Amino acid sequence: MRSAIRNGEIIREEEAVLPVTYREVQYSFSVYEALRITGGHIVHLDDHLRRLEESCRSIKLEHPFTDEMIGSSINALIRADGIVDATARILVVGGPAPLFFVTYSSLLSYPDSYYDEGVPVSLYYGERFLPRAKTSNLLMQYIALEEAKSRGSFEALLVNRKGQVLEGTRSNFYGIYGSTIYTASDDLVLSGITRISVIRAAEELGFSIIYTPPTDSNLYMFDSLFISSTSMGAMPVSSVNGNPMKRDRWDAIRDICRLEREWE
Repeated sequence: MRSAIRNGEIIREEEAVLPVTYREVQYSFSVYEALRITGGHIVHLDDHLRRLEESCRSIKLEHPFTDEMIGSSINALIRADGIVDATARILVVGGPAPLFFVTYSSLLSYPDSYYDEGVPVSLYYGERFLPRAKTSNLLMQYIALEEAKSRGSFEALLVNRKGQVLEGTRSNFYGIYGSTIYTASDDLVLSGITRISVIRAAEELGFSIIYTPPTDSNLYMFDSLFISSTSMGAMPVSSVNGNPMKRDRWDAIRDICRLEREWE
């Protein structure tokens, strides 16, 4: 039987529920973070807590839960359930009586074939609401991803009204051309914790970064495309909307992924 955290206290997982009559629940006035736990260690905890606070500040969600309380709560949950490898989720709900939950599930991983053969993706024309805040307002992402799955794609890439391919529903997005990596600027996307490490790894491997996103009309020009997230690391893209993409720099993508994972 799994445990969970509610407002700093350990409870049974089935008790980790939201009050449906709560106005803030009905309006999705909440933010979240998803973290990897490997070997009983929380990966990049400080970075996740920093982004959680930034998300709260972006939507003016005030709460009394300190970084120390959240961090110690996750560690208490790890000890209580003997967690070794898992994906943990922090949820903070605003309102007159703010709520704070931590739950966990099996560590999300992917087969080696996804990294060796790449993954197919689809384009979805829509823009994330408040892109710099990791809120629970995920309806568009849900619809986009379900549509992508129905087409046999692993991920949906979000395209804005200018035709810029900004990010995935659950990932960041990059195009490699020569020794340069193109990706959206931080003000246009949710800057993932792994994205920061991926960019750092790419720079250490000799790439320069240009914060200009690829577009739906020039994707075929890039030597390789890839996506990244907490669970994925860095993963190559094999096709977009069924059209094969170049694989010229897949070795570099593997090197970026390896280096990023070493820093965990």
